[in-house]
Amino acid sequence: MPPLNAGSLSCVSGHVVPLITVMNMRLHPYGSVWSSGGTRLLHVCHTDVPREHTDTDNSALIAIIFYTIFQIIFFEDRNFQGRSHENSNDCSELNSYLSRCNSIRVENGNWMIYERPNYTGQQYFVKRGEYPDCQHWSGLSDSIRSCRLIPQHRGSFRIRIYEREDFRGQMMEFTEDCPHVNEEFNYHDIHSCNVLEGHWIFFEQPNYRGRQFYLKSGEYRRFTDWGAMNARVGSFRRISDLY
Repeated sequence: MPPLNAGSLSCVSGHVVPLITVMNMRLHPYGSVWSSGGTRLLHVCHTDVPREHTDTDNSALIAIIFYTIFQIIFFEDRNFQGRSHENSNDCSELNSYLSRCNSIRVENGNWMIYERPNYTGQQYFVKRGEYPDCQHWSGLSDSIRSCRLIPQHRGSFRIRIYEREDFRGQMMEFTEDCPHVNEEFNYHDIHSCNVLEGHWIFFEQPNYRGRQFYLKSGEYRRFTDWGAMNARVGSFRRISDLY
């Protein structure tokens, strides 16, 4: 295997974040790859190591490169059985890989999974962990047809919600989770909102229950902009899980 330069890595098989750590160690001169919890360790052999830098056991200078692959695995049957499909990035159409989905394993990353293709229909948030059946992601059926990787956000969070469409009426700004919109905002409905920082999820019912709607930074002039059929929002929370 030819030497790789420090910097960013690209990978045909999936989404790879920029290089995190590079260090030199003396190991046996054979390339190897292993992964644990979504973090992959790649041993890259340097073939042009001078003789004075090699040992009697023929070990050589190896670059150890750590990088992260975001991965979600869908299974057709419960308890991670049946045919499976691994995904490392956004996918607008899962039909060609699986006819149904009854369990999910998230190796790394935060994801939204969708009941229909092209990121439509019921949506559900899943993070690193195991989901042996659809009830564990609050699903109502075995239909998962698309998925989206949520970028990690390490800064502050800010969202403004409005009583009426087009950012009119009463406004409140939040920087923390809100389990009861009616108690904080004095309204059951949110007709428009502006996500200033971070990623958020609206829930149709209080205490983070019911239908979910993913919101990234941007303006939402009416509830249809975040995919809802009405303006009812019972609670909302930040997507602050780090990976």
